[in-house]
Amino acid sequence: MADARTMDPPFVGNFLFEIDGTTIGAFTEVSGLSVQLDVEELAEGGQNGFTHKLLGRMKWPNLVFKRGLTDTNALFEWLLECSGEGLTAKSNAVKPRNGKITVLAADRKTPVRTWTIRDAKPVKWTGPKLAASSRDLAIEELEVCHCGFRAS
Repeated sequence: MADARTMDPPFVGNFLFEIDGTTIGAFTEVSGLSVQLDVEELAEGGQNGFTHKLLGRMKWPNLVFKRGLTDTNALFEWLLECSGEGLTAKSNAVKPRNGKITVLAADRKTPVRTWTIRDAKPVKWTGPKLAASSRDLAIEELEVCHCGFRAS
C-alpha cells in the first residue's frame, strides 16, 4: 500500500518570480493569482424550475507583486520600457513577456508548483510610502496584466 500520509502544504513565503527565464527575485506577496468564468443566465419560456447557466469568457485579474525596496531598479525600468520614451524608442510596440511564479519546498530549492504567466506587461509601479514618523518597511509594488496562466 502506498504511503497514506498527505503532503504538508508548502510555506507560501518560499517563491520566486521569473520573466523570460531571468529570476527577478523573491517577493513578500503576490496577489491576483486567480481566474473567473463569466456566467450568463438564460430563462427558458415555460421552464419555471430553473434558469440555464451558460459559461462565458475567462477573466484574469492583474497580478500584484510586493517586496521590500532593493538596490535594483529592474521593476521600474520594465515599466518604463512599455511607456513614454521607452515605448517611442521601440516604435510604439510593447513586447509581452512570459513569466513564472514558482512555490518552493522548505529546502528553498525544490519546486512544488509553478504557474506560467502568458504575455505579461507591467501596468503600474508603486514606490514606498515615505514618512519620517513611520517604522514600516519600504515596499515597492508592481502590477502586471497578462493573458492567463497554466499550472505545472
